[in-house]
Formats: sequence, structure tokens, C-alpha cells
Amino acid sequence: MKDQLKTISARTIPFALAATIAYISTGAVFATQWTTWVGAESPDRGSQALAYLPNELWIHAGDSVRWIHTSTEIHTVTFLTPGQTRPPNFGPTFGVPVGCPGNTPDGASFNGSSCVNSGILGQDGNIGTGLQTYSVTFPAAGNFKLVCLVHTDMTGTVHVLDPSATLPHDQAFYNEQAVTQGAMLVGQTSSLIGRENEVNEDDAHVGSVTAGVGAIVTPTGAGTVTLSLNRFLQNVVVVRVGDTVEWTNHDPSTPHTVTFGTEPADPRGPSLNVSGTSDGARQAVINSAMESVNSGLLVLGFQDRPNLAQSPLGVTRFRVTFTLPGTFNYICSLHDNLGMKGTVIVHQ
Repeated sequence: MKDQLKTISARTIPFALAATIAYISTGAVFATQWTTWVGAESPDRGSQALAYLPNELWIHAGDSVRWIHTSTEIHTVTFLTPGQTRPPNFGPTFGVPVGCPGNTPDGASFNGSSCVNSGILGQDGNIGTGLQTYSVTFPAAGNFKLVCLVHTDMTGTVHVLDPSATLPHDQAFYNEQAVTQGAMLVGQTSSLIGRENEVNEDDAHVGSVTAGVGAIVTPTGAGTVTLSLNRFLQNVVVVRVGDTVEWTNHDPSTPHTVTFGTEPADPRGPSLNVSGTSDGARQAVINSAMESVNSGLLVLGFQDRPNLAQSPLGVTRFRVTFTLPGTFNYICSLHDNLGMKGTVIVHQ
């Protein structure tokens, strides 16, 4: 689906260059526009830091913050009101409006009384060109939570202080944090390959594929960041006719799909030729080289929280049995634009 997603210009801004951008002061009221970044990635796009960089800021009332989109993966900059129910994710990509509700214009003001939402940051072929930057002005003091509606565990905090208060950091500090944190998080994401190989070393078998790896971290203690390795590990599998291949998503937050053939308009649900199993997985049989099969979202259930209903188990495993020889290419419908693709080769 996101094969149409093109490399956005913001992604090509090196952090080192972006770090030279100074904050902007308006002479009339001496309000400051602070600059920060959204997302970081490896050169091959497989390692994604789903993060606001940095994810904790201190500013004065009357100041604004401009978030610059710097990765291929799409994000939002969203401030919900206290107690507001989080809208559904994925948004216009699959025909579900993302918003709080709706989007608010660049430069919108937020004081906690009504929500503010950028809409999609990045470029998506299904909805046209999204914004590359988004600014929010904060007229009143307070501590405000920042969230991405696309990625559940991507959050941050903006501390808005009285204009007379001394700020603990300047723009140069945040520039350095963006560079350092971005590089560190991408490096940690890439290292997940080695960790996953060690974990699966003893029980790996020829028909087993890891469909994504991830971790949730708190780089500043003011919000969470998701490390997401968008790759099928052991992305080429060789089996025999009649064998079954099993995919397992080991990412605690980011969903993936296993999709053969024609990509559905909305890949969140499984295709009609997919059924459930007694152990809570999903399964399908491919009887034709022309057959299309989609696993639906493979993802863990949400973490349980006090005073909320217990979350159901998520579906993290998908099994496909191959009844004929051939080469079967597949993708993750959510992250094929990042290079998340694989192949099953079936011999007699």
C-alpha cells in the first residue's frame, strides 16, 4: 500500500545540518519558536526510531514549537485534552479519519481545553502529500502530553512555564539531544537483529520467520519511544511442498502483516481464506501461485491498565501451508515502503 509512499524531503535533512537551525524570536512579544524533530531511521529505512526528538521540552508561555518530520514513516503531532478517548489509529490510509476529531491548522494554539492535531506528517500515496512540519503555540503555562496517533507508544511532554521562569535548556541543547538520541535509538534498533538471533538460536527451524522486532524505551523519562525493526528476519525461506511456514511478530507495539499476492485496500483484517487456530494464531493454505492471502494485523494486545477492562490477547502468529512448488513473494502491507519484504521458495 505504501509502495506509493515516496522519500520525503524532510528525511534527507541530516541531523547535523538540522542542528544548526536556531530558534526564532519575534521582536514584538519576544516569543520564541523552538524547533524539534519527528522520527529517525537507518539509511535502509528498516530501523525506525518512532520518537519525538527530543521528547521533553521546556518553553515559556506564548512560545511555539515546530516539529520537523525527518523519517520515511508517517507520524502525527497531537495534543489531546485531559481524559479524552484516543481516536483510532492508521487514519486516512485505511479510510478511518485520524483527528481529535479532524485536523487543526499549522500554528494552532493549545492550552488543554480543546485538542490539536497535525494530521499525517509525511507523504502518503493514498491521501496525497502530508505536511512536513507542524507548529503549535502554547499561550498558557502547564504540562502537556504529546502523542502520535499512528504509533501508540510514541509520546512526549512539553512543559510550558511562566515567562518569568528560567528555562533549563536552550535550543542548542535540544539540537544536540535530537542528534544524539536519534543516532542512539536507530543504533539500538539495528542491534535488535543480533538479540533476536540469539533468542531464537536454540529453537529456530527452517519454516520459522520473525516478522518484526521492537522495544519500548523512555529516553528522558517524560514519554515513550518505540524501536521498530521493520524486517522479516530470515526473509528467504526454502521449504518443501506440504510444509508450513510460521511468522511471529516480536514487536511489543508495532503491527505487521504477511501479505501474498494482491494487496488489499485495507489490510488490517485477514482475507477470507484465512482462519483461526486453536492456539489463537491464524492460518491459510496456498493452493495456487495466483492466490492472494493477507494475515491481517499481527500485534500484541495492549498492556492492561488499572480500572480498565482486561485487554484480549493479540494475534502475533500466522501460518501458511504451501501445496505446490514455486516462488512466493510477500510483503508487510504497512511497511513495504520501508523494505519489509520476503520470499518463500517451495520445492517438490
